[in-house]
Amino acid sequence: MPDLSNQRRLAADLLKCGEGRVFLDPTSQEDLADAVTRNDVRGAIKAGVIRRHPIQGTSRARARRHAAEVARGRHQGPGSRRGSPASRLPRKDRWMRRIRAQRALLRELRDGKKIPPAVYREFYRRAKGGMFRSRAHLLQNLRLAGHVPEAKA
Repeated sequence: MPDLSNQRRLAADLLKCGEGRVFLDPTSQEDLADAVTRNDVRGAIKAGVIRRHPIQGTSRARARRHAAEVARGRHQGPGSRRGSPASRLPRKDRWMRRIRAQRALLRELRDGKKIPPAVYREFYRRAKGGMFRSRAHLLQNLRLAGHVPEAKA
């Protein structure tokens, strides 16, 4: 088996790629050993004995599969989290989600005549002040104050 490192180096220069991407046809090794000049190597390239391998990219298949799993809610546990809860979902967004739900509940109760407007106004202000953790907490406080019956409001 002849040493074709010189031919490989010349071919890499002519093909404008690295030596690792140069393909030398194993069936024509004896002929390639005679190709010592740049012109000889050019001829071998034209004949298809020397070729350039395509650029090998990084496959995105695993990344796509992981992204699809994340979209389904996987891989989101405490070990995968970086950043504070506030950076993952801003405080303002959490507040808007919470207050809108509470205000919608209060509106529903007022419009359904379950609570009088005065109670609505009082609890609206409390909600605005951040008194309730959630919709359920607001409902619990309304029940404790005796404004809403124990059944589902």
